[in-house]
Amino acid sequence: MSSGASISLVARFAAVRTGGIGYACARCDVTAGWLVALAGGALIGAAASLLLLVARETAGVSGILDGLIRPVPAGRPWRAAFAGGLVAGGVLLAAAAPGAFGLPPRSLGALALAGLLVGFGTRMGGGCTSGHGVCGLARLSSSSALATGVFMAAGVAAVLGLRVLGAAP
Repeated sequence: MSSGASISLVARFAAVRTGGIGYACARCDVTAGWLVALAGGALIGAAASLLLLVARETAGVSGILDGLIRPVPAGRPWRAAFAGGLVAGGVLLAAAAPGAFGLPPRSLGALALAGLLVGFGTRMGGGCTSGHGVCGLARLSSSSALATGVFMAAGVAAVLGLRVLGAAP
């Protein structure tokens, strides 16, 4: 086992901002980085599977939040717990590794507007990346495969376009 793989999980999650380009784990080599990504993916898959098995619900974040805004009969408690867990995870990471998030790249108003636009888009598209990309693909849904392909293509196009304009590294 390499020395990078033996670094504790806490050290692996101690992310530091790298000049506005992204994040890198402090004292982590490539091996530790992909192991953390693999562990994170396994946890997301396990959580989505557990939600499907226990509550018979798909772990699509936009649908879960929509159910909080427009309550679904008998669905509010687990949806609130799910949303609370998302917030608690961010708060715990910020407490454990204060430099993990860095400063917002834009004003809070711009971020709020961007969040509203993303929310609108997910409802127009019938779900978000977590619902289609994680849960839908696992269920071999052809519409989720198409939606995930569109999400990926749009993301690539946006990054390339911003780079051409000089607005992204």
